[in-house]
Amino acid sequence: MTSEDPTDVDDLPVAGTAVVLHPMTRGFEVLLMRRPDRGSFAGAWVFPGGKVEPEDRREQADEWQDARRAAVRETAEEVGLVIEDPVVLSRWEPPTEAPVRIRTWFFLARAADTALRPSPDEVAEAVWVSPAEALVKHATGEWMLYPPTWVTLHHLAAYETADAALAAAGVARHFATRVIASAEGTDFAWDGLRLRTGSLPWRLEDD
Repeated sequence: MTSEDPTDVDDLPVAGTAVVLHPMTRGFEVLLMRRPDRGSFAGAWVFPGGKVEPEDRREQADEWQDARRAAVRETAEEVGLVIEDPVVLSRWEPPTEAPVRIRTWFFLARAADTALRPSPDEVAEAVWVSPAEALVKHATGEWMLYPPTWVTLHHLAAYETADAALAAAGVARHFATRVIASAEGTDFAWDGLRLRTGSLPWRLEDD
């Protein structure tokens, strides 16, 4: 199921995130929601998701399976969408400098319904938007995206259809985040990739 499934040497909390796709006549849209100006990811645009809770756990289940159940549950709670059979996409390890460290699994899923019913306590705004448009909104400063969201959108922007994006998923890429100081500001690096965030627009380069 994953490109690497090592025994974790740490005991980080685990979360699941759902990247929900809505096929269009040309291309596809993805669901993004803006967090309230408080709490985790305050004011940022993110995919629905949250920490694995006791009800998501199953005896002898793999970590990614518990995270997938959390992603399904959180998507229903946060925006009122029911998703089925999400496909694993990536696993994100936060940098050691992060004040709160949670290992997060990302999953791709197709939207069976596009009517959003956002939870007012958890979602300030929710929209369907193309990956390219979301990246432009970040580049102009209209939206704030965190690196895992930006990298995922950058990845999705390369696909012409939702079917193509879903067909390419199923093997999780592991992103172990490193923070690197550069002349331009702060960079985020992973195995083979480096995201330069010192100025807008951000740039993704080979590391």
